[in-house]
Amino acid sequence: MDTAGVVTGGHAGYSGVCPFTVEKPVMRQRWEQLTFLHWSYDPAAVQRLLPDSLTVDTFGGKAWVGLVPFFMRVHTPGDHGAPWASNFCETNVRTYAVDREGRAGIWFLSLDAARFGAVAVARASYRLPYFWSSMRLTEPAGQAISRGDREIAYSCQRRIPGPRTATSQVRVRVGAPYTPAEPGDRDHFLTARWVLFSVLAGRPLFARAEHQPWPLHHAEALTVDDSLIAAAGLPAPEGKPLVHYSPGVDVRIGRPERYREPARIPGTA
Repeated sequence: MDTAGVVTGGHAGYSGVCPFTVEKPVMRQRWEQLTFLHWSYDPAAVQRLLPDSLTVDTFGGKAWVGLVPFFMRVHTPGDHGAPWASNFCETNVRTYAVDREGRAGIWFLSLDAARFGAVAVARASYRLPYFWSSMRLTEPAGQAISRGDREIAYSCQRRIPGPRTATSQVRVRVGAPYTPAEPGDRDHFLTARWVLFSVLAGRPLFARAEHQPWPLHHAEALTVDDSLIAAAGLPAPEGKPLVHYSPGVDVRIGRPERYREPARIPGTA
């Protein structure tokens, strides 16, 4: 753990518990009906998409890229709905990185959202690569997740900015929940991330996201027809993804933070 209370990457012994508290969130969010789909990549292929301030974080000698569709609910710090961005579908393409202070977190390659106001605000405030897209989350009625027979479908068609050919169609079958002792280091590496990175005017930023441990379920990808990953600048993923599902968590989002400048020693240039 570094001095800012953030778990560092690049080693075994990952935890599913957030190591800090966001005392004064700038917003509260609910991430729900969320599916993590992950593929491994050559670290060099991912590193070229990262800013100079970040180094690709690896597990098992591989970089990992996630396609993460879900439903978002946004509230103000006082727990009021935000009219410009309250409830909408979102799909992220993300990878994992470590900054120069050893802080581990997420680098978003793209974020597609179905609410234009949320796209505009996130691009302006957190400098995240959001896209306005037409999106849907559907599931047949009368399903019972406890029986392990629930199916969920996610769809995304990018609008602004393009390319409009960037789309994603995912259908998953949700299985039984993980037991408390079941998630291993790889499960935590891929899902338990508490920091996001961005860059403003060439200067790196980070922000914290605090939430309870993910309630994870086993899941299987039935259909994956995706071009969002390729649109982000990576080769199309190969093989079946690793899949995790979660019914959701409540999240406290911190403000964007600048890195502390190193202290100058008197008498030095």
